[in-house]
Amino acid sequence: MLEFSLVQKIIIWAIPVLFAITVHEVAHGWVALKLGDRTAQMMGRLTLNPIKHVDPIGTLLVPGVLLLLGGIVFGWAKPVPVTFQNLRKPKAHMAWVALAGPTANLIMAVFWALIAKLGLVLAQSANVIGEPMMFMGVAGILINAMLMMLNLLPLPPLDGGRVLVSVLPGPLSWQVSRLEPYGFFILLGLLFFGLLGLILWPLVGGLLNTLAWLFDLPPQIFNTIL
Repeated sequence: MLEFSLVQKIIIWAIPVLFAITVHEVAHGWVALKLGDRTAQMMGRLTLNPIKHVDPIGTLLVPGVLLLLGGIVFGWAKPVPVTFQNLRKPKAHMAWVALAGPTANLIMAVFWALIAKLGLVLAQSANVIGEPMMFMGVAGILINAMLMMLNLLPLPPLDGGRVLVSVLPGPLSWQVSRLEPYGFFILLGLLFFGLLGLILWPLVGGLLNTLAWLFDLPPQIFNTIL
């Protein structure tokens, strides 16, 4: 594992983190628009301008603290507003709106894997931009893999929870939806007791190994910035 200064860590992680959380939220709003809800569009949130999506805690404070503590970095943006009642088929279409965010993270993980591969090739030929590209690509893969798997957990208000509410029959769907106000505290509890990592890391690791195999990246490349 390489040692980076705080400034180097910020340079490596800033762009991947901002794009991961911004594109994730825009994807929700864009799919909602296609399915009949214009709320995000009317509020000016269908933009890749990160300033429109920055959450002081989730976008700045949490990633900043994690950078200082070391280890993987993640965060979140202000949720894009979706009025599910405006969707043409509110209950069914809720699932597609919810899945848009994790799908965007998967696409971005593939994009950053391409960047990491190109950077690795350039680094092997002693090109000075090779290593920075490789490290930023690895950061992009990691942040998007983490956000994708975290959001797919079947717990409201996470995207996986909204999918679960969408596919369950009426009474059971309503019971699960009642967990939404407590979802964040449940996540904190899972994190505090070390259970969140036990759930997430096998899923994240599986995606990392798949991308490493697809793009012929050495699996140990992910240890370079952790």
